Amino acid sequence: MTPPEKAKAENKVRTRICVLGLRGMPGVMGGIESHCEQIFPRLKQLSGSYDITIIGRRPYVGHSVYDFHGLRVVPLPALRSKYFEAISNTAIGVLYARFVLKADVLHIHGIGPALLGPLARALGMKLVVTHHGQDFARAKWNGVAKAVLRLGEQCAVRAAHRVIVVSKSVTEQLRRQNRNLENRIEHIPNGATELPVEAAVKDELATLAALGLVPGKYILAVGRLVPEKAFHILIEAFRRAGPDCKLAIVGRADHDDAYSRGLLAEAGGDIVFCGFQNHAALRSLYRRAALFVLPSTHEGLPIAALEAANLAVPTVLSDIQANLDIGLGPQNYFPAGDVAALAEKLTQDYRDFAVDAQEIGRRFNWTTITQATERVYAHLAAA
Repeated sequence: MTPPEKAKAENKVRTRICVLGLRGMPGVMGGIESHCEQIFPRLKQLSGSYDITIIGRRPYVGHSVYDFHGLRVVPLPALRSKYFEAISNTAIGVLYARFVLKADVLHIHGIGPALLGPLARALGMKLVVTHHGQDFARAKWNGVAKAVLRLGEQCAVRAAHRVIVVSKSVTEQLRRQNRNLENRIEHIPNGATELPVEAAVKDELATLAALGLVPGKYILAVGRLVPEKAFHILIEAFRRAGPDCKLAIVGRADHDDAYSRGLLAEAGGDIVFCGFQNHAALRSLYRRAALFVLPSTHEGLPIAALEAANLAVPTVLSDIQANLDIGLGPQNYFPAGDVAALAEKLTQDYRDFAVDAQEIGRRFNWTTITQATERVYAHLAAA
């Protein structure tokens, strides 16, 4: 947008947008959080016609309203429970969006928070839902939670004016299942984040040394310590393969539980748990890794895998559909849950798992993705 065009846009009546479903930003762990941190600052720069408010959760971002790259971030209460955290924050957020912000557009992220989509429509707001993955397939949920999340997916499709889906395969599935509503379902993927070049070589080496790692002598995995990331499969395969390197797992659990405690108990020797790392440290860890592995049994479209591939890190992924949607070569995949197959990969020459970083950067470009999201907003604003 040229300066005259931007000035003209800023003189128009602005569209008030409220964003819900994430824990907060910046630097809050999670795929939805990473997605929003990339999209919304770019959207603010792209167009002066939107006032954007991000609703965060107080347990993650404190109690004070703050500004992040021109976005207003409002922390609201959330129950600290894996079953009720998101929905409690969303319920308060929908009412805050309508009666305090008087939002024109409510953008909900995730099919769990989308349960409140019908309420948003009833209150007169235009509704966008981004479908980040079929969360009812996650191992951490019990039967009741899975059923509720399936209902959330239906609420998203039936209540929203537009549904953005990050996974191409899920987009196609939802369109088949909802033929009469398929024109409101749109595929806009996650992007391959270009992590900031903030650390010199000396700082990179210091980051690794602090974690007990040596450049080129560790396998890297990144994600929350939850069952669907299947880090237990990776640990078992690593021990079976016995490669001449360490295994470094970056991430932590949102809620302490038996699974995360069991994983952390495996630390020691050649297995290093690095905890949550900021963008600069994470970039250093990617760049110096011998191999990146994501053994997940469930994903939406994994940003961590896109980040690794965008930095040309040799990559091995489980063959779930969300990972296949990235479109790497057959050599870059192994059967999900198959310890022996993954162990075999870990004994091979990791150069065999090289990726085309330029192609990944072209196909999963955050600027293009932001422009596609802005077109969704512009369509609703004009309606």
